[in-house]
Amino acid sequence: MKTVKSNFKFKGGVHPDYNKELARDKAIETMPVPAELVVSMSQHLGAPAKCLVKVGDFVKRGQLIGEKNGFISVCVRAPADGKVVAVEKRLGPAGGKADAVIIDTTAKEDSPDASSPTPPLPHSSTAVLPPLDWKAASKEDLLKRVEEAGICGMGGAGFPTAVKLNPPPGKRCEYLVLNGAECEPYLTADYRVMLERAPRIRLGVEIMRKILGMPAVRIAIEANKPEAIAAMEKAFADIEGNVEIVVLPVLYPQGSEKHQIFATVGRIVPEPPALPIDVGCVVENIGTVAAIADAVELGEPLLARVTTVSGDAVVEPKNVLAPSGTKYADLVKFCGGEKEPPAKIISGGTMMGFAVSTLDIATTKTTSGLLVLSSRRVFQYGSQACINCGRCVRACPMNLNAAEIAKAVEADDVKAAEDLHVMTCIECGACSFSCPAYRPITQFCRRAKNSIRARIAAEKAKAAAAAKK
Repeated sequence: MKTVKSNFKFKGGVHPDYNKELARDKAIETMPVPAELVVSMSQHLGAPAKCLVKVGDFVKRGQLIGEKNGFISVCVRAPADGKVVAVEKRLGPAGGKADAVIIDTTAKEDSPDASSPTPPLPHSSTAVLPPLDWKAASKEDLLKRVEEAGICGMGGAGFPTAVKLNPPPGKRCEYLVLNGAECEPYLTADYRVMLERAPRIRLGVEIMRKILGMPAVRIAIEANKPEAIAAMEKAFADIEGNVEIVVLPVLYPQGSEKHQIFATVGRIVPEPPALPIDVGCVVENIGTVAAIADAVELGEPLLARVTTVSGDAVVEPKNVLAPSGTKYADLVKFCGGEKEPPAKIISGGTMMGFAVSTLDIATTKTTSGLLVLSSRRVFQYGSQACINCGRCVRACPMNLNAAEIAKAVEADDVKAAEDLHVMTCIECGACSFSCPAYRPITQFCRRAKNSIRARIAAEKAKAAAAAKK
């Protein structure tokens, strides 16, 4: 194992204020299970899980409450014991609604209003799933464990991990890239996981290498995290094979998987629908890798995750290990509450996160951060006409003409935006960040992409219906 500096720098990128000092030195704290959990059936990319429980059921921690519903889908397990008090649509951090199971964790199984006990799970009381000997287990057994543990990518869109670790015929993983960049402002959850759970990350890598056929490993960490680099060097010091820690220059969006592949191995992922595996790479978030280790060795599904709660309007910023389904209000309360009424609340980071209007929204497997910001950190502005300065074009890490795409969408010409390769946009926010006219360029791109996806889905549905006739 060796540590090297990246030889590649992508075009564009920006340098936002990182503000990581608020939580970077705060050790991970485990939050007690809140009185109510709102467990979404759509915590991942792809089809929502199919709900398996009903109102009145008493569920056990780790019990399957949502089964995967398609090839690109992930199962959902109960984060804690409790009684199902509702199954209904609930608002998510991105603004959409999805089915959710609301669990009252204060209810006792033998209480007068509790439903009949659920059948016991077929394993010990100390492990939700039977622990596996990863060295003796087959690739198929390991993949099955990742799938039944409900693991998805924890750093971005939540792509099903079992699918990513099982390349299609004709594709081979040559490089396993670990995403430890965490370039989003304020967020320090992955940083703390690297410091505090480095041995678990090492074990996760060993398991993933066995599944993927022993590819080379590249651990990507930005240069502004020397402590994390040191922790990884110690954990991987005696690992065998082609393993490198690649120190990346501090430049947003270094956490993008396409740019990380370029920064670590110099390969370029083509435009959609091409995927990293098309250039021989698989990229996984640091938290996901640790979750794989826990699922295999300890029999622990993905029931909780570390989330950074930060911002100048929260009393004590922290990195919190909380069950999935924890309401944002409970996270803020665990961090001492609000110093003052917040001017803005963001689910995620300031660049790619979503502003939310309520703290009743709950965490999912992909909730990396919750920011509570005062009026000193945000301001109201009005969007103006493009002044053709070209700053968004220079900032775009995907080499897009962001200004022209925004103009096309503004004119409701989605076809023109598509011809300008808007589907390549990674929605990093660098264009909007750079715009002196405060134009919502990223939102324009997102709007166009949604329209294009809707059109494609409609065309597929029409073709399928015609084929049945």
